[in-house]
Amino acid sequence: MGRPRSFDADAALDRALRVFWRKGYEGTSLSDLTQAMGINRPSLYAAFGDKDALFRRALDRYAEGPAAFMRAALKEPKARAVAERMLEGTVNLTTARHNPRGCLLVQGALCGSADAEGVRRELSSRRNAGEKAVCLRLKRAQEEGDLAREVNVADLARYLITVVHGIAVQAASGVGRKQLRRVIQTALQVWPSRTDGEAKFLKGSAAELGSAAATGKTGEEVSSTLSAPTRTE
Repeated sequence: MGRPRSFDADAALDRALRVFWRKGYEGTSLSDLTQAMGINRPSLYAAFGDKDALFRRALDRYAEGPAAFMRAALKEPKARAVAERMLEGTVNLTTARHNPRGCLLVQGALCGSADAEGVRRELSSRRNAGEKAVCLRLKRAQEEGDLAREVNVADLARYLITVVHGIAVQAASGVGRKQLRRVIQTALQVWPSRTDGEAKFLKGSAAELGSAAATGKTGEEVSSTLSAPTRTE
């Protein structure tokens, strides 16, 4: 029987999460991690595996903790309330003074070496899964009569996730909570009503809003993402 751990693994993982969140995957060294976690390298490897495995554990922790509002938003009874909760949560998370700026799923992907290709794929997969979940929730809203049948829910989901990620990038650049809440107000001005025959995001046409939301792809082509809230000024 091995010796019991002399440290709190959950607390150590929380500290590792914050280092990755602040520095990204490639910007974080093993020395950064062991110093923040208060353990040596053998203990890190024994408890969490290598740096890549630890990062994936940190991503799970992030989704279950700081970014849990994204999943909770999908349970809102109305599609617009889903969007409002996702956007407001992202602003609050990414601008909170006690959090690193920005979103781990966005910041963590800022890596360029071939060694980080697996991490880029993992982050892309998680973002795609997030967008797909939003698309499915909007499709259900459409089936329930909460969104007009003419609305292209794949485009609308991609638009919403694009705004979420944009907020996270702006927050990481130092944009404050008040300014980002104005972004939310602007973004929601194009939200379609349940009977909006002149709505944006009509089926068969792209939502021409001057961003990556203008894709014109179908629901099967939806790629996804999860994002982050804001910090106080």
